[in-house]
Amino acid sequence: MCATTRRRDAHRRRQAGVSLIELMVALVIGLLAVLVITQVLLVFEGNKRTTTSGSDAQLTGTLALHTIQREVQMAGYGLSTNPAGLGCTIRAALYAANGGNRVLAPVQITDGGTTGLPDTLRIQYSSKASFSVPTRVTGDHPLSGAGSTEFTVGNVVGVDNQDLMVAVPATWSATDTCVAFRVNGTPSTPGASIAHATGDTNNWNTNLLTFFPTAGYATGSYLLNLGAGLVDRTYSISGGRLLVRDYDPLTLAAVTEELFPQVVNFQAFYGKDTDGNGSVDRYDTTTPTTAAGWAQVIALRIAVVVRSDQYERESEVTTAALRWDLGATPTVSGSGVAACGSSQCLDIPLNVGITDTSWKRYRYKLYDTVIPLRNVLWRT
Repeated sequence: MCATTRRRDAHRRRQAGVSLIELMVALVIGLLAVLVITQVLLVFEGNKRTTTSGSDAQLTGTLALHTIQREVQMAGYGLSTNPAGLGCTIRAALYAANGGNRVLAPVQITDGGTTGLPDTLRIQYSSKASFSVPTRVTGDHPLSGAGSTEFTVGNVVGVDNQDLMVAVPATWSATDTCVAFRVNGTPSTPGASIAHATGDTNNWNTNLLTFFPTAGYATGSYLLNLGAGLVDRTYSISGGRLLVRDYDPLTLAAVTEELFPQVVNFQAFYGKDTDGNGSVDRYDTTTPTTAAGWAQVIALRIAVVVRSDQYERESEVTTAALRWDLGATPTVSGSGVAACGSSQCLDIPLNVGITDTSWKRYRYKLYDTVIPLRNVLWRT
């Protein structure tokens, strides 16, 4: 073969390009690279979503706990000046027609039951904007005749026309109860008196005397000032949302509002000082029925469980109820509390209202705190 032919063959080979085998190998390498990159991106995005949803759940839990804690810190304001009055039933015509009679108590827990279902928490306090101080009754208040339309009191400090007040017997009972009424007219001084004749806002004083104790209110009873009305709020869980029901102080119309989504459970305990040393020695869910029992309630212990909004498609990330470690002391009783090692624990179910296993595909966080009832402790 001549040199010219060899040069022509070499040139032809250089221009022939890649073979089919070489092309297939390159495609396989490229697909593998794309697969690896895609997998890395999917894992990265999944981790980012989990982290982001975890941060959202943390924010929701913190805000929900702060909201309830702020309300509990106000609980009992204007109601707790005399421990002997706590637990008294507050009667009025408008209460009977709107949600039933109230109880003179800063907080009330409705236990969800031994299976750990969500509790509800009712919080009450005076709405008096300036200051709420009790007023001592200095003259007997009969049901008829002279003095039956007003209270004779020692002073009228802080009392304004149309304030809602609660008459509290010196010693209350099932028959001698508290009664809510509106102040009708500017309180008079000297010889201080607070009138409650008809003509008040929203007819609070209609048929008022029918709610008074048979013997009326004797000297030594006292009046509590609720200002525009009783702040009456109830926190509950429904459909994975934290709700609050609020009664309008004037009309008692109930309004329910959603506060935070992805809140799946709420648990609460009364913190009680049963030995009178000023510190909590027992947590339970038993609502007191006497003034002495209510005087023992000086704190609340609450827990809020929130859920991330990230549905984990790849696997189940939660397989059991969430365990709330309550510590070894003080003593905790009620609502399924059991011993777990040296601690007391409460298993909180996460599948409330869910009939399948989808709840296992989410992540959960528990936030808890102990809140002193400062208005009870300070008797304000």
